[in-house]
Amino acid sequence: MKNLVILQARMSSSRLPGKVLADINGQPMIYWQLQRITKAEGIDGLVVATSRDSSDDELADYINKLGVEVSRGSLADVASRYADVLRRKKCDYFIRLTGDCPLTMPELISEMVLDYEAQPSDYYSNTLNLSYPDGLDTEFISTSAFADLQKYTLNSAEREHVTLGIYSRPEKFSLRNKQSKINLKHHRWTVDTAEDLDYMRRVFEYFRGHEADFSISQLLEAQTIDSALVRLMPR
Repeated sequence: MKNLVILQARMSSSRLPGKVLADINGQPMIYWQLQRITKAEGIDGLVVATSRDSSDDELADYINKLGVEVSRGSLADVASRYADVLRRKKCDYFIRLTGDCPLTMPELISEMVLDYEAQPSDYYSNTLNLSYPDGLDTEFISTSAFADLQKYTLNSAEREHVTLGIYSRPEKFSLRNKQSKINLKHHRWTVDTAEDLDYMRRVFEYFRGHEADFSISQLLEAQTIDSALVRLMPR
């Protein structure tokens, strides 16, 4: 296959443990993210990469029951989790997403697939020069570039933050950034705290019945109607 989405998720978040299975509209938070990912066009496969630690047993069991493939590896060495997946699943490039971002936007992934395949690079994301909301981070990584990265002696931060070793070496790897037409970087659409989770519940309640379908523009429009749907980055 050409590509593979690898969604990394775990239960042992330091700030909000168990958040990926927190209830939103009667389903675990990660359920809605998976539903949204599968709406994206041009995706050939999807794997949830979690740890083999007992704290992630409940998560792995739940994902398995959904019929989504699970790969379990090191809790601390997240890069090795990706390497484990890529040894089993052959693809030209993979798309890295994280389980604390239930507002993953299908149309953004679809657009970036087209962009990437028209102009491949070692690393393509919307995070090198921030212009999208925090929570819409989407990274495309060449599988061969990721294999080359493993030849370096990576520090603990590079093992934990899987792509750091690539974009911190621009002299070794080709990098491209996707820029939003409108600067939205002041919006906070991720879940790290109880307040973030409360906000996410308000958003999904607003779009009840269409949880997997609403777009960036529809959420921005909803924010003009209901101020409770606005959550901004702290200054």
